[in-house]
Amino acid sequence: MKISSTGLKDGYFLDIFGGNSPSVEQGDMPTYSIPFKIEDAPEDTVSFAAILYDVDAFAVTNGFPWIHWTIANLTKKEVKENESIDAVDFVQGVNSWHSQFIGGKEKKLTSMYGGMTPPDQDHVYTLTVFALDALLDIENGFMLNEWHHKIKEHILASATLEGKYRKLD
Repeated sequence: MKISSTGLKDGYFLDIFGGNSPSVEQGDMPTYSIPFKIEDAPEDTVSFAAILYDVDAFAVTNGFPWIHWTIANLTKKEVKENESIDAVDFVQGVNSWHSQFIGGKEKKLTSMYGGMTPPDQDHVYTLTVFALDALLDIENGFMLNEWHHKIKEHILASATLEGKYRKLD
Protein backbone atom coordinates (compact mmCIF):
# COMPACT_ATOMS: atom_id res chain seq x y z
CA MET A 1 0.00 0.00 0.00
CA LYS A 2 1.19 3.54 -0.64
CA ILE A 3 -0.07 7.08 -0.16
CA SER A 4 0.70 10.31 -1.98
CA SER A 5 -0.32 13.95 -1.68
CA THR A 6 -0.52 16.73 -4.25
CA GLY A 7 -0.14 19.07 -1.25
CA LEU A 8 3.61 18.37 -1.18
CA LYS A 9 6.19 20.14 -3.32
CA ASP A 10 9.91 19.45 -2.99
CA GLY A 11 9.31 17.67 0.33
CA TYR A 12 7.31 20.53 1.88
CA PHE A 13 3.58 20.88 2.44
CA LEU A 14 2.23 23.98 0.72
CA ASP A 15 1.65 27.09 2.86
CA ILE A 16 -2.14 26.87 2.45
CA PHE A 17 -2.23 23.82 4.77
CA GLY A 18 -0.92 25.63 7.83
CA GLY A 19 -0.20 28.83 9.67
CA ASN A 20 1.69 30.44 6.78
CA SER A 21 -1.49 30.61 4.72
CA PRO A 22 -2.57 34.20 4.09
CA SER A 23 -6.10 33.27 5.23
CA VAL A 24 -5.00 32.29 8.77
CA GLU A 25 -4.87 34.87 11.55
CA GLN A 26 -1.91 34.47 13.91
CA GLY A 27 -2.84 32.05 16.70
CA ASP A 28 -5.85 30.64 14.87
CA MET A 29 -6.14 26.95 14.03
CA PRO A 30 -5.58 26.42 10.28
CA THR A 31 -8.38 24.19 8.91
CA TYR A 32 -7.57 23.89 5.20
CA SER A 33 -6.73 20.18 5.12
CA ILE A 34 -4.20 18.30 3.03
CA PRO A 35 -5.26 16.03 0.17
CA PHE A 36 -4.05 12.45 -0.06
CA LYS A 37 -4.55 9.41 -2.25
CA ILE A 38 -4.30 5.72 -1.33
CA GLU A 39 -3.08 3.12 -3.81
CA ASP A 40 -2.53 -0.63 -3.75
CA ALA A 41 -4.61 -1.31 -0.64
CA PRO A 42 -5.38 -4.95 0.15
CA GLU A 43 -8.40 -6.28 -1.73
CA ASP A 44 -10.30 -7.07 1.47
CA THR A 45 -10.05 -3.50 2.78
CA VAL A 46 -13.38 -2.26 4.16
CA SER A 47 -12.26 1.16 5.43
CA PHE A 48 -9.23 3.31 6.16
CA ALA A 49 -8.07 5.15 9.27
CA ALA A 50 -5.44 7.89 9.22
CA ILE A 51 -3.38 10.06 11.53
CA LEU A 52 -1.30 13.17 10.82
CA TYR A 53 1.12 14.10 13.58
CA ASP A 54 4.25 16.12 14.33
CA VAL A 55 6.93 14.55 16.51
CA ASP A 56 9.09 17.67 16.25
CA ALA A 57 6.52 19.51 18.37
CA PHE A 58 8.10 18.08 21.54
CA ALA A 59 9.93 21.37 22.12
CA VAL A 60 6.67 23.30 22.34
CA THR A 61 4.42 20.58 23.84
CA ASN A 62 6.52 19.48 26.80
CA GLY A 63 7.68 16.29 25.15
CA PHE A 64 4.61 15.07 23.26
CA PRO A 65 3.83 14.79 19.55
CA TRP A 66 1.15 17.11 18.17
CA ILE A 67 -1.87 15.37 16.66
CA HIS A 68 -3.12 17.35 13.66
CA TRP A 69 -5.76 15.02 12.29
CA THR A 70 -7.30 11.61 12.95
CA ILE A 71 -9.74 9.93 10.58
CA ALA A 72 -11.80 6.76 10.76
CA ASN A 73 -14.34 4.99 8.52
CA LEU A 74 -12.92 6.42 5.31
CA THR A 75 -14.31 4.19 2.55
CA LYS A 76 -12.81 5.91 -0.48
CA LYS A 77 -9.22 6.05 -1.68
CA GLU A 78 -8.85 9.81 -2.02
CA VAL A 79 -9.40 12.75 0.32
CA LYS A 80 -9.68 16.08 -1.45
CA GLU A 81 -8.03 19.34 -0.43
CA ASN A 82 -9.96 21.09 2.38
CA GLU A 83 -12.37 18.15 2.76
CA SER A 84 -12.05 18.05 6.53
CA ILE A 85 -14.05 21.22 7.11
CA ASP A 86 -17.37 19.66 6.05
CA ALA A 87 -16.62 15.94 5.84
CA VAL A 88 -19.72 13.78 5.73
CA ASP A 89 -18.32 10.46 4.53
CA PHE A 90 -15.71 9.84 7.23
CA VAL A 91 -15.42 10.62 10.96
CA GLN A 92 -12.76 12.78 12.59
CA GLY A 93 -11.24 12.85 16.03
CA VAL A 94 -10.10 15.64 18.30
CA ASN A 95 -6.76 17.21 17.40
CA SER A 96 -4.18 18.69 19.79
CA TRP A 97 -5.65 22.19 19.43
CA HIS A 98 -8.15 20.87 22.01
CA SER A 99 -5.35 20.61 24.58
CA GLN A 100 -5.75 22.66 27.73
CA PHE A 101 -2.09 23.66 27.84
CA ILE A 102 -2.68 25.98 24.87
CA GLY A 103 -6.01 27.33 26.04
CA GLY A 104 -8.15 24.42 24.91
CA LYS A 105 -10.48 25.05 21.99
CA GLU A 106 -13.93 23.41 22.07
CA LYS A 107 -14.16 19.71 21.20
CA LYS A 108 -16.58 20.41 18.34
CA LEU A 109 -14.15 22.97 16.85
CA THR A 110 -11.17 20.62 17.10
CA SER A 111 -12.78 17.47 15.68
CA MET A 112 -11.22 18.10 12.28
CA TYR A 113 -7.92 18.94 10.64
CA GLY A 114 -5.89 21.36 12.75
CA GLY A 115 -3.10 22.58 10.52
CA MET A 116 0.64 22.90 10.80
CA THR A 117 2.11 25.83 12.77
CA PRO A 118 5.75 25.15 13.71
CA PRO A 119 6.89 28.11 15.84
CA ASP A 120 10.55 27.23 16.30
CA GLN A 121 11.88 25.58 13.12
CA ASP A 122 10.71 23.57 10.09
CA HIS A 123 8.94 20.44 11.36
CA VAL A 124 8.42 17.01 9.80
CA TYR A 125 4.79 15.86 9.59
CA THR A 126 3.89 12.19 9.33
CA LEU A 127 0.71 10.93 7.69
CA THR A 128 0.02 7.25 8.30
CA VAL A 129 -2.94 5.51 6.69
CA PHE A 130 -4.17 2.10 7.83
CA ALA A 131 -6.24 -0.29 5.69
CA LEU A 132 -8.80 -1.97 7.93
CA ASP A 133 -10.99 -5.06 7.57
CA ALA A 134 -14.02 -3.35 9.16
CA LEU A 135 -15.89 -0.13 9.77
CA LEU A 136 -15.35 1.08 13.32
CA ASP A 137 -17.96 1.78 15.97
CA ILE A 138 -16.71 5.34 16.53
CA GLU A 139 -18.20 8.83 16.25
CA ASN A 140 -16.96 12.33 15.43
CA GLY A 141 -15.02 13.83 18.32
CA PHE A 142 -13.26 10.61 19.32
CA MET A 143 -10.02 10.77 21.27
CA LEU A 144 -6.76 9.27 20.03
CA ASN A 145 -6.73 6.44 22.58
CA GLU A 146 -10.22 5.33 21.52
CA TRP A 147 -9.16 5.38 17.85
CA HIS A 148 -5.99 3.42 18.64
CA HIS A 149 -7.84 0.69 20.52
CA LYS A 150 -10.51 0.40 17.82
CA ILE A 151 -8.11 0.02 14.87
CA LYS A 152 -5.45 -2.26 16.33
CA GLU A 153 -7.32 -5.56 15.78
CA HIS A 154 -8.38 -4.62 12.23
CA ILE A 155 -5.16 -3.47 10.50
CA LEU A 156 -4.45 -5.18 7.17
CA ALA A 157 -1.70 -2.83 5.94
CA SER A 158 -0.34 0.66 6.46
CA ALA A 159 1.61 3.31 4.59
CA THR A 160 3.37 6.47 5.70
CA LEU A 161 4.11 9.76 3.99
CA GLU A 162 6.32 12.47 5.46
CA GLY A 163 6.68 16.12 4.54
CA LYS A 164 7.98 19.26 6.16
CA TYR A 165 6.26 22.55 6.84
CA ARG A 166 8.29 25.70 7.17
CA LYS A 167 8.57 27.69 10.38
CA LEU A 168 5.91 30.33 10.85
CA ASP A 169 6.77 33.68 9.31
